[in-house]
Amino acid sequence: MSANPQWDIRRALGVARLFHLACGLRDACVTPFLTLYLRQLGLAAPWVGILMGTKHLVAAFWGPFCAFLAKSYQKRRVLLTGSLLGSVGASLLLGLVPPLDEDRPSGSGNASHGAPAPAPAPPPGVALTGTFASSPPPGAPGPPAKRRPGTGPSLFPGTEEASGFGKGPAESVHGPSGRPPGYALGPVEGAGTTSRAVHPVTSRGTDTPWEGAFKVGRTALPLLAGGPALGSPANGSAAEGSARALGLASDGWRRTFFLCLGSVVLWELLTAPLEQVADDSLYEYLDFVDATDRYRSLWIWRLLGTTAGVCGIAALVGQLECPLVTKGPRGVLHFYGYSLVSTLALLLSIAFPVPTCRPREPSCTTVKALSLAGGDPRLLLLALTVFLAGAAASTVQNFLFWHMQDLGSSELVMGFSVALGLLGETALHPFKTTLLRKLTGAGTVGLGLGCLAGQLLYYSLLWSWWSVLPAQVLSALSSGALWWAVKASVEHRATPGTERPLGAMFRGHFSGAGASLGSFGGGFVVTYFGLAVLYQACCVVLMLWLALFVSVQHMLPQEQKINYAKLLVREASDTSDSEQGTERDWLVRAMREEHSD
Repeated sequence: MSANPQWDIRRALGVARLFHLACGLRDACVTPFLTLYLRQLGLAAPWVGILMGTKHLVAAFWGPFCAFLAKSYQKRRVLLTGSLLGSVGASLLLGLVPPLDEDRPSGSGNASHGAPAPAPAPPPGVALTGTFASSPPPGAPGPPAKRRPGTGPSLFPGTEEASGFGKGPAESVHGPSGRPPGYALGPVEGAGTTSRAVHPVTSRGTDTPWEGAFKVGRTALPLLAGGPALGSPANGSAAEGSARALGLASDGWRRTFFLCLGSVVLWELLTAPLEQVADDSLYEYLDFVDATDRYRSLWIWRLLGTTAGVCGIAALVGQLECPLVTKGPRGVLHFYGYSLVSTLALLLSIAFPVPTCRPREPSCTTVKALSLAGGDPRLLLLALTVFLAGAAASTVQNFLFWHMQDLGSSELVMGFSVALGLLGETALHPFKTTLLRKLTGAGTVGLGLGCLAGQLLYYSLLWSWWSVLPAQVLSALSSGALWWAVKASVEHRATPGTERPLGAMFRGHFSGAGASLGSFGGGFVVTYFGLAVLYQACCVVLMLWLALFVSVQHMLPQEQKINYAKLLVREASDTSDSEQGTERDWLVRAMREEHSD
């Protein structure tokens, strides 16, 4: 133990490793699965995009502002404790938001006890197309429900069979009663092909076996359709069909949406400052004793925590959903896990190293970093690249799990796909220096953009839930190598004292603003054109920007390399009487040797 506990480096690094591990576990419990939970509440893709875009926007600007205030007033430990404690309550508040259909059972525990799980109501805007015959004979048994609870409308045409909505658009749904499995429709006069929207109703004692949990409602626009709904009345306007597609015709959507919006904003206001405040505190703590080299190795602990947490919480939810979830969406279990791990991180924050001395770095470094980014053409081009990459990556984070769910994937497979990308990034890290030296910073950025565009194109062509796994290996380049190159370029071109503020600006402001814009627009593109079109459009935009990024590299002002050895030799020859005196200068000899190598 050190005589002064404030500078006990071994203890500080141990606590920091555990804290980063707990924060990785904590974020993995909810963040990857948040859009799935919003889908289980019944929200359509545009409203989910708005919620996620607001979340990214708050994180991009509120977090750095709170970190600046905590640093100025020396309240970092208070902010760490308050952020962790407040996020527990805010996450539980988000888990209490009632879904659009309050009477829908969401747990699958009934199926495990031998009873078929009742089919959930799809969010507004889902149309079922099929061939319906005359009313079925009384007393005929209905087919068992095969659809898993909590799934929403399909994002791709033709994938309804895997998710339980029926078969693809190329073939009709046929059966003894002329209805899709798991849904009960009222009697239809005559025989013909029509498109009906199903709406949930509570089961009554007087219902016949054919009147189950759903009845035929008004015609609704499919989630992916861009025009009027199939089978709609001739006098139905396109505006009314679009409103039904967005869920505007459903009672209670405003309540659910605004409750979710308020809970997400409050949650992000409390959570956003945590990561930057912790990083700044630990860096300054180690900087006082010149041990910042150990700070660079702490990122692996957060990555390991995220890898373990994203698989662990998915497996845990699959085991505990029956005994714990009786009413409401199953995604609420993720918030319970988040609160539990946040409590553990709260205990670690009490011993987290926070310096009590004033920092030695000058103030207003953020303003200097912003002016530097705006005045350097290479940094400005890099900022636009990070912005576009953040916008494209947000579409994957928001809606890829939706499509995997439509293809029949479980949450455990979704979590494993995320963990596979993180493990690939960890495995590639030992080759980071070689990669940057062989390709240079601009070449590595181009490689990362190309891999991200290839991933998006691959995601638009998925044919099964397991087919997403091979593409996740590219995340090591599209995410890991891209950010390694960005960080190296920023550190190389930053002035002394602006390295960390400039790096935080790229990862927070520029990437967060791009993710916000991508989320805002991505939800509407998914609704009116489909998820495949969204991914293909993002792929085209990234490839065009990649071509522009490579073509303008030679047009940018080239960096002038200074030969320090020649400058020192020239100064020494001007001030010394002989060459022998210059040779005795150890700095000149060292620079000459480095130059010759």
